[in-house]
Amino acid sequence: MSTGPGAASVPAPDHDDSLSKAPGAPRKTSMFASLKVRNYRLFFLGQVVSNIGTWMQRIAQDWLVLSLTGSSAAVGITTALQFLPMLLFGLYGGVLVDRLRKRPALLVTQSAMALTALALAALTLTGHVQVWHVYVAAFAMGLATVVDNPARQSFVAELVGRDQLQNAVSLNSANFQSARLVGPAVAGLMITGVGTGWAFLANGLSFVAPLSCLMLMRARDLHAVQRAPRGKGQLREGLHYVAGRPELIWTITLVGFIGTFGFNFPVFLSAFADDVFDAGAGAYSLFNTLMAVGSLAGALLAARRGTARLRVLIAAALAFGALEMVAATAPELWLFALLMVPIGVFSMTVNVTANTSIQMSTDPAMRGRVMALYMMVFLGGSPVGAPIVGWVTDTYGARVGFAAGGAIAAAAAVVIGLVLARVGNLRLSVGWHRGHPQVRFVPRERREELAPAA
Repeated sequence: MSTGPGAASVPAPDHDDSLSKAPGAPRKTSMFASLKVRNYRLFFLGQVVSNIGTWMQRIAQDWLVLSLTGSSAAVGITTALQFLPMLLFGLYGGVLVDRLRKRPALLVTQSAMALTALALAALTLTGHVQVWHVYVAAFAMGLATVVDNPARQSFVAELVGRDQLQNAVSLNSANFQSARLVGPAVAGLMITGVGTGWAFLANGLSFVAPLSCLMLMRARDLHAVQRAPRGKGQLREGLHYVAGRPELIWTITLVGFIGTFGFNFPVFLSAFADDVFDAGAGAYSLFNTLMAVGSLAGALLAARRGTARLRVLIAAALAFGALEMVAATAPELWLFALLMVPIGVFSMTVNVTANTSIQMSTDPAMRGRVMALYMMVFLGGSPVGAPIVGWVTDTYGARVGFAAGGAIAAAAAVVIGLVLARVGNLRLSVGWHRGHPQVRFVPRERREELAPAA
């Protein structure tokens, strides 16, 4: 396949998506089918340990910045700096990933992240940490993520192959959310007991697990994927590839709106814990833990689905936005905390469905660039959204900030759902089925079928 600037466009996979369903034949699968693959099992186990450390650092980092500055906007700036490199360099990272072997690339990026966490731990434990140190560490983590994220996303296909891709992506999300159950809880205990520095140290040491597992993998068992040769115009080629496929461009647009305005949980939840309910780090940890319960449930449910339907994506995005608006008005801490569970379910449904749909719709030789664009939009929107929602939260209150994020997510779901329906030549059908209301999209009747016979 030619990938130079004058090459013919990369052929699309042998399917065409619509709002009704994403690519792939409908089928059910075993919830843990991918774990039968040795290389994926090693990858999964390494990520379990590393993800716990990652969540510990996230909680400790947010709380440290809030403690040093007393500002939700400062927490937003930290989040923005962590994702700014993805926004600036994400597409170039995707070009590199399509050229490089994934396992050696991951060994380098994971090592860089470990060193960054250990440096921040040293500064914090010795009492020399200042807020600009946290900003620099967050930006350094973001630089490593530019290559690490698309490499990890596309490496999954090499570990399990196309047939088990949906299951493996879902289990990766379940893995991450399982760690979210443990990491924030342990981080909360560490912060209140011995300080934030120990959480940073634990994260730095946790990278030993994925590095060891990557080295233990059998190269001969990896599924061969054609790497893109060096050449001019590869970045532009990736953008043209996405722009010509509505199921890719509109899915990426939707997750962009949600990631930019709806997923700023470090800003929202820290403000609710500190300002609205005056409950401290323990409540912040609780909110994250309960959201993880819902997210884990959402990921496991996705692992059982055989396909990633775009109508599920639209419905989940709409429900997610609506629940954020409801949670913003919760008068009591316990009610707000309980609402974190369904918010977690629908946020993970959006995440897994979009991720799987995009990967299965993409030619393997383009997957690094497409996933880099996806992650750039999904995560890279935070440098734009986090300071904005942080300012809104500081100026108008946490409730207004949270409600505004949910309203934008819900509106994006409605608009993009209608666009995808129009592209797929579908119409909204409202009726009754077995005594229950039913709302769904169905194919439009063709004009020639409605025209009177000659």
